[in-house]
Amino acid sequence: MKHIYLDYNATSPLKPAIYEGMLPYLKEHFGNPSSIHWAGRQARKAMMEARERIARFLRVDAEEIVFTSSGTEANNLALKGTFEAFKHSGKHIITSQVEHSSILACCDDLKQRGAEITALSVNAEGQIDLEDLKAAIRPDTILISIQAANNETGVRLPMDEIGQMARQHQILFHTDAVQMAGKLPLNLDMLPVDMISLSAHKMAGPKGIGALILRRGIRLNALIHGGNQERKRRAGTENLPAIVGFGLACDLAVQQELENAEGLQNLRDRLEEGIWDRIPGARIYGRGSKRVPNTSYVGFEGIESEGLLLNLDLEGIAASAGSACSSGSLKPSHVLLAMGYDRSAALSAIRFSLGHQTTRQDIDTVIDVLPGLLENLKQSR
Repeated sequence: MKHIYLDYNATSPLKPAIYEGMLPYLKEHFGNPSSIHWAGRQARKAMMEARERIARFLRVDAEEIVFTSSGTEANNLALKGTFEAFKHSGKHIITSQVEHSSILACCDDLKQRGAEITALSVNAEGQIDLEDLKAAIRPDTILISIQAANNETGVRLPMDEIGQMARQHQILFHTDAVQMAGKLPLNLDMLPVDMISLSAHKMAGPKGIGALILRRGIRLNALIHGGNQERKRRAGTENLPAIVGFGLACDLAVQQELENAEGLQNLRDRLEEGIWDRIPGARIYGRGSKRVPNTSYVGFEGIESEGLLLNLDLEGIAASAGSACSSGSLKPSHVLLAMGYDRSAALSAIRFSLGHQTTRQDIDTVIDVLPGLLENLKQSR
């Protein structure tokens, strides 16, 4: 049985060239970048080169990159670090109801520290209303944190307009761009964004490494203390092999992202058209909005996504629900609930997310398999 992987928004397979480039830093080039001897200098040089690769990819200064362990840590550093740095002048933060759980959980924690959070609603296509954002701004608003693209629906949020509004009111703007980077160009020299979260393993790089882009002149409080790494913004010995892999992933993205975007969108559209033609009642969430090219979030009337995922897995097809499955219980998608859909719809959605190994044959197999699986599930109820 051939395995078909359509869960790239959860993680992506490491590209062979990135793996090969990381190997020397798992073996002979083992030094600590903070050491002053030859081994440390080798490590520090490799880290500087990786930082420059990432900077070229994003069109930022290398000094604006703060390495973290993940996109989740980058989000926490942006929100908690900003709150701790500016809480004496304001405690109000604006976000949205469809953010990644690392943002929403961080906001819940900040409420316990005295922060006041406004979570903007979205429409049925997953978009915020910019007038709602404008109305939510207060004199004590210190940060707006709105994602670049939603991890479930793939819907893209208007970063430029949000950033312009933030600049007009002298408010910091952070965006979680984990699901955007590597799928569409992110030219940060053109965007009014102050902080950007990234994660390498979403773009064919290694797990265990992320970054917060902190634009020059923006200050925040560190979350991890102990050493002077990352210009005292994130203490701890750097994960050098993963940093090297992150840099190589960005190099490949620069070379391939536009070609990949077109190819992925063609495959994604083929999948959606096949589902639309063959499965009555199927609903594609966020289809009326601009989306990243690899993501399709589909609702199937009369089933629960957990059962469908298990049956897809038996066919060798890996996909996901937009929400967490644990201990046999399925939690409804908070994104779909925020978009105005009922609990039944929020329990029946499957996310297919495509990537560099996805083929037309993979898509055709999924289209062929799905109708039978859905019919069997409905008959077994």
